[in-house]
Amino acid sequence: MSLAIVHSRALDGLAAPEVTVEVHLANGLPSFTLVGLADTEVKEARERVRSALQNSGLEFPTNKRITVNLAPADLPKESGRFDLPIAVGVLAANGQLDGARLDRFEFAGELSLAGELRPVRGALAMSLALRRQGAGSASRALVLPAASAREAALVDGRPVHAAGHLLDVVRALMPPGDDPVPAWQCVVADVGRAPVEVADFAEVKGQAGAKRALEIAAAGGLSVVMVGPPGTGKSMLAQRLPSLLPPLAEEEALEAAALASLAGTFAPERWRERPFRAPHHTASAAALVGGGSHPRPGEISLAHHGVLFLDELPEWDRRVLDVLREPLESGVIHIARAARHSVFPAQFQLVAAMNPCPCGWRGHASGRCRCAPDHVARYRGRVSGPLLDRLDLAIDVPALDARDLTLLPDAPTGETSAAVRDRVVAAHALQRRRQHKANARLDVAEVACHCRPGAGAERLLAGAMARLSLSARAYHRILKVARTIADLAGCGAIAEAHVAEAFQLRRFELAL
Repeated sequence: MSLAIVHSRALDGLAAPEVTVEVHLANGLPSFTLVGLADTEVKEARERVRSALQNSGLEFPTNKRITVNLAPADLPKESGRFDLPIAVGVLAANGQLDGARLDRFEFAGELSLAGELRPVRGALAMSLALRRQGAGSASRALVLPAASAREAALVDGRPVHAAGHLLDVVRALMPPGDDPVPAWQCVVADVGRAPVEVADFAEVKGQAGAKRALEIAAAGGLSVVMVGPPGTGKSMLAQRLPSLLPPLAEEEALEAAALASLAGTFAPERWRERPFRAPHHTASAAALVGGGSHPRPGEISLAHHGVLFLDELPEWDRRVLDVLREPLESGVIHIARAARHSVFPAQFQLVAAMNPCPCGWRGHASGRCRCAPDHVARYRGRVSGPLLDRLDLAIDVPALDARDLTLLPDAPTGETSAAVRDRVVAAHALQRRRQHKANARLDVAEVACHCRPGAGAERLLAGAMARLSLSARAYHRILKVARTIADLAGCGAIAEAHVAEAFQLRRFELAL
């Protein structure tokens, strides 16, 4: 057989489109040609495959003209993931493997010169794409390096085979009867989790107002900015927000893990944990939203279904912060390049922290702030108004008095994360039953349907909107906050007290 067809997958955002690897052997001057919009890393597969086959004791057709086509030709291919399917295709076209059995599998893996299989990025995305695809390819099993197979096996019902060496794959694909020894193992998802020390909400002393605001933010998936002097607990509060969030659903956990797999940062022991990303304020726009010649997910996508914490908000480049405006609204990020367009999900919960002035001590009881009003205005102006308008909550985190009893070692601690999380989980369940999504993800029509205030609350809302001259976006966000407060209280209708508290938690002119 001089033609072999092997199935594999490329990476395009979170999608993993199918790639057909066609290998043809013909008479003529010996050569090894690889076509199909292959990147440099893919073209180097010629040397890796040749050496891997020879060093594994397999026959490489040195006297043949080898042509490898990666179809579709207009889909960019990158990385060494096609080494294994190319090697399998060469062996099948040369008659060393049963080509009829190849249609039951999809292959991916990088080869060492000795034939060992090395892990590849995006194994979980491949498995998800295979499950979501229709009949035909959906019945195929994945053949992957051992480390990548453990990721892919997290998708229920998807057969995944792990191999450590090219020879393992060859033995398993030999015609029946040639080698009865099983050469690979079918991997079962290992969801065991290593014990992880979780920071508890009770460790934060005082700050009852900030804790209440974060409970509301957790219950509705709302974004929040905390403003206060240094050392008041802003970072501590942000780091403990994931401990208040409900566990990830299976599909949410798979999406978050697939994005981490694309970035090469997935750790199986962190399975089903809410992502928490805290990039430094020197990060670039591409690092934040993703990019590159072969687009990879950025911090906002790695925080999908989790928390993105931006500390020292005014120290960020304003142009970098402004790239968050669209993802905050849509929950996705579109990365367009000349040759390709990628889409990554980015349903993150933004938590930001900042000082009230350049020195940080404005409003402190010590009176040590000496910042001039124009310096304070320039400092606050580093964060654009359109970005602030997209945030749901703005809270003040004041300095604690040294005489506060909560600072004493034997003082009673506040509520634990588990106690707060019980209320948050109940509010989330109520939202799922009512609208099948968190309050933060409601669009304009859904806000009008599910966040309708009562008569008294509507009058209060209209009067406050007129006095404060807030935007239409702010109006809808205040309704989402009020709806969340009502959900935490178990109320079906939005009352005046819920709207009043929502306004108190969005008073940017006081916090900033």
